Order: sequence, then C-alpha cells, then structure tokens
Amino acid sequence: MFSPAEAAGVIAVLKDKSVDELRKLLADKDAYQQFFLSLDQVKIQNNLREELRRETLQLSRENLEKEPRMVELRNQCRIIRTTELAAAQERLNELERQKEETLKQYAPSSLLHRLQEAMNKTEEESENLHQQLIDREVDLGGFVEKYKKLRTTYHRRALVHLAAKTSSIG
Repeated sequence: MFSPAEAAGVIAVLKDKSVDELRKLLADKDAYQQFFLSLDQVKIQNNLREELRRETLQLSRENLEKEPRMVELRNQCRIIRTTELAAAQERLNELERQKEETLKQYAPSSLLHRLQEAMNKTEEESENLHQQLIDREVDLGGFVEKYKKLRTTYHRRALVHLAAKTSSIG
C-alpha cells in the first residue's frame, strides 16, 4: 500500500512515539484507527477517494438528467425508422404492383389477346367500310384505298397472331 519512501515516513512518525503510546496503538483498535487516519498518506488516499466519489455522483446525476432526452431521441429514432420503413414498404408494394401489371401486360397470352382484339376491330372496320360502299356512302376510289389498307393491316396481324400461337405451342 505504501511506497518505500512513504513507509519510511510512517516509521519516522512511529519513532517519535513512546513505548506506552505504541502499546496503546497495538492494544486499542480505536487508537490505532485514529493514528492510521491521521497519516498524511492515508489522508491523501481518503481525499482522493472522496473526490472520486463526488465526481462519480456528479456524473451519475448528469447522466440521469440526460435520460429523458435520450428516451425522447430513441422514440424519435423509432418513429423515423418506422415511418421510413412504412414509406419504403409502400413504395416497394407499388413497384411490385407495377411490375405485375407490366408482366401481365406483356405476357404472351395478353399480347395474343390484344392482337386478336385489334384483328377483330380491323375486321369490323373493313366490314363497316364495305357496308358504306353498298349504301353508297363512300365512293369506289376512297373505298379501295381504305379497304386495301385495312385488309393489309388485318392480314399482317393475323400472320403475327398465327406465328405467335405456333411458336408458343412448339
């Protein structure tokens, strides 16, 4: 506990004591305790320990004072995290929905269906144009040009439709 120099200081103090005083220190615990606490080295150690205790208490108080703010910040972080997560999850769900719609839109069956609908519409338009010719609502020159364009479009779509159906089967 004591360095050699400090021990020498204690021995010097003990040398100045009488034999009766030394016996009393050995026999009386209170006297020994009082002597021990009067030593400079012990006083220094006790003062340091007391100072450390006070500083520790002060730090503890400061930490306790900060606790409500820390709890508040933790809650804010949790709210922010939850909010950002919810927004990101919502965005992800929206993107997943868009992806599914896009995949459906460009799925072979969907494309074939839309091509069939376009063929039917072109067929209907050419039949209506033919009826207009019969009803004399359109002249022959205009009819031939429009009818040729409609039928070319129809047959092009029909060939693509047939090729797509045969390639998906095989």
